[in-house]
Amino acid sequence: MPTGVELRGFLHGLPGVDQVGADERAARLGTRSIKTTAKAAAIDLAISMVDLTTLEGADTAGKVRALCAKAVRPDPAQPDAPKVGAVCVYSDLVGVAVDALRGSGIGVASVATAFPAGRAPLEAKLADTRAAVAAGATEIDMVIDRGAFLAGDYLKVHEEIVETKRACGDAHLKVILETGELRTYDNVRRASWLAMRAGADFIKTSTGKISPAATPPVTMIMLEAVRDFRAATGRTVGVKPAGGIRTTKDAIKYLVMVNEVAGPDWLTPDLFRIGASSLLNDLLMQRRKLATGVYSGPDHFTLD
Repeated sequence: MPTGVELRGFLHGLPGVDQVGADERAARLGTRSIKTTAKAAAIDLAISMVDLTTLEGADTAGKVRALCAKAVRPDPAQPDAPKVGAVCVYSDLVGVAVDALRGSGIGVASVATAFPAGRAPLEAKLADTRAAVAAGATEIDMVIDRGAFLAGDYLKVHEEIVETKRACGDAHLKVILETGELRTYDNVRRASWLAMRAGADFIKTSTGKISPAATPPVTMIMLEAVRDFRAATGRTVGVKPAGGIRTTKDAIKYLVMVNEVAGPDWLTPDLFRIGASSLLNDLLMQRRKLATGVYSGPDHFTLD
């Protein structure tokens, strides 16, 4: 375990982010276009990367079962449409999702560690994590203590991630940075490296509960971080932007960015996910249009 002094020295020794340059590069990547055949493949890839999510206080077992049915067969009119990457729910509904998805090969992700604020004692966070894993969760999405991070208590954040990773057992750990609260691009880079050094399997932009959530520049900085982390350590970490990605056009922009910044190795659901609830319907509408030439309205698909 590193000391607080060692962590601070490492994190503050990372190269600073040129904010203007980052914004301009992300904007340029967003102007790339792809051909029709490549677009069809990109849509299917994006569908397979969706973490279909419901994280509302009014969630019910019935809503989760309906979401799981959609995850397995997103468009009944096009049975060749791919399945999504995972279904993400609160920890008390993990068992419902596990039963509904049994045999499908779709993962069950659970937000834990006092999502979305992260304001709870560590033991409560770990108990939540262990309960979700015991119920069958294959992925845990944890939130970091942004207050501790912004106060410079990097060791506390590191230790919480290490302990949560241990509590995950065989489940993958996605670490949510809540980049909209980190204030600077330099902090996004530091938080990314801190999470990866502590054992994160994925780094994730946001809870989706505050604005701004995922943005192209922030996601680009995180993709640079996982690329550089693999070059430095040999370990590959995934990235998950979440919140505010609602259209096929947006999703494809992110796929282009993944390819250009991190590289094609990350163009797989094992290493890139999109946290979304409304995105899937737009992907399905665009998929039908490419296949039939007819644009289907949103009323042709179930509401998430």
